[in-house]
Amino acid sequence: MLFQIIALMIVTVLVAFCLVSAGLAFYITGIRRQTIQEAKAWQDRHYDTSFWDGLKKTEYEVRGYRDYLLHTVFLVNPEQPESKKYVIISHGHTDNRMGDLKYLPVYFSLGFHCIIYDLRGHGRNAPSRCSYSIREGEDLLALIADSRKRYGADIVLGLHGESLGAATTVASLYAKPKVAFAVADCGYADIENVLKEAMSSAHIPVFFLAFAMAMARLLFGFDLKKARPIDSLKQNQIPILFIHGSRDRLIDPDNSRRMAEATAGISGLHLFEGAGHAESILVNPERYRRYVGAFLGRVIPAAMRSHRA
Repeated sequence: MLFQIIALMIVTVLVAFCLVSAGLAFYITGIRRQTIQEAKAWQDRHYDTSFWDGLKKTEYEVRGYRDYLLHTVFLVNPEQPESKKYVIISHGHTDNRMGDLKYLPVYFSLGFHCIIYDLRGHGRNAPSRCSYSIREGEDLLALIADSRKRYGADIVLGLHGESLGAATTVASLYAKPKVAFAVADCGYADIENVLKEAMSSAHIPVFFLAFAMAMARLLFGFDLKKARPIDSLKQNQIPILFIHGSRDRLIDPDNSRRMAEATAGISGLHLFEGAGHAESILVNPERYRRYVGAFLGRVIPAAMRSHRA
């Protein structure tokens, strides 16, 4: 009888442990996404978005990883409609393509057309779990290929990402895509360190993370231990600029430092004093534009000279 009671207690504990791990896996990979309208309203409250309505826009869909449809918008540079320079901008977690609006004036001023899109599971895309750059990086590679096919093999194409979008941008570089540059704003080197810090702050035992990751692999088919954008930089030769707010409490600035040191190619790193997570451009948009412009002038001088001419 005692043995049966002990066995029942063990089974009960194991079931409870599995349920907690599964619940944590669902929570971690869940996306509490905003609607397009909600995201646009946030942008309207925090900076001048009056330029948006006057832009020439083309909406279309791109087939990403495993034919997942990505809602995409092409924005013509209002001052240089004949430009051959393009940039794909990837937004952050829970946001959508409206979160990219704050970066548009920077790239318009530098002569770029802008391609913005909803990352998988976000915006107007079908629901999906967040794999923290694993599947998102493959989606971006599909978008890069589509952009070259759609706008021409001779275009100057670059990448810009914020937070999850920055991790996605860096993660895609393992495939050596034909892009001229990448800008990664407040991205993470690996998702594990971010999740551990978040769990510690929430007073959740960190040892649960390994079991939650294992459960995510079982339930959703991806291994979050492989959500390590930094691993894509070992042989990377694409110039990449890292930007991070010095007071980022969500993703430690050390993530950008680690990635800047890890890349095999040209890199730059700028920390914005006093900026929290994804706030660097809001703290000082003109300085942000200067940093990006100076970096691009260094790594793609011919294209930038064409812009100035």
